[in-house]
Amino acid sequence: MRSFLIIGTGKFGYHLCKNLAGRNNEIMIVDQNEAALEDLLPLATSAKIGDCTDLKVLKSLGVGNFDVCFVCISENFQNSLEITSQLRDLGAKYIVSETNRDIHAKFLLRNGADEVIYPDRDVAEKVAVRFSGNHIFDYIELADGFSIYEIPPLKEWLGKTIIECDIRAKYSINILGCKTAEGVKLLPSASYRFHADEHLMVVGPNDALERLLKKL
Repeated sequence: MRSFLIIGTGKFGYHLCKNLAGRNNEIMIVDQNEAALEDLLPLATSAKIGDCTDLKVLKSLGVGNFDVCFVCISENFQNSLEITSQLRDLGAKYIVSETNRDIHAKFLLRNGADEVIYPDRDVAEKVAVRFSGNHIFDYIELADGFSIYEIPPLKEWLGKTIIECDIRAKYSINILGCKTAEGVKLLPSASYRFHADEHLMVVGPNDALERLLKKL
């Protein structure tokens, strides 16, 4: 179990709290709007009404006790920057700030943020990739030019094993898992035989994956 401080319970902060709570984490939520906290009260460990641009409010939270502090107020960059900077001065262990603009990200990183996330941009990119292809069921971009795709097996793979298809040598990818109605089989052996009614989770460099997608 980890502990999180979420400052701002707008769209992103709301969903972040729900997902963290679903993984049995300890969560403190803070917002200056009492109504914004109400729906999350059953999920959060604690809640506080307050304006976190006020240094006294931030000090009262004990920010150094949390594993991660999230600043989820991208709609007001000045406030986001000020809170991020003050969290760093108060000894926050790790600060993640939300933004939607690259120029804002640069200032946040220079003034205390350990990491900056772009929820709207990331979701839009994922949706664009998924719907640009007829057979892409899901997509996750990894670091250094690698990605994971959930796709159906190629027609020429059906009834054959992974080793018979020579997946790694011919396509420069690896099979992470196979998803069927019965569940997910992770890291299938080389003798695993492909079926028409399954989805494959494949990982590899983006250029190799793009070549594979053209064959679907």
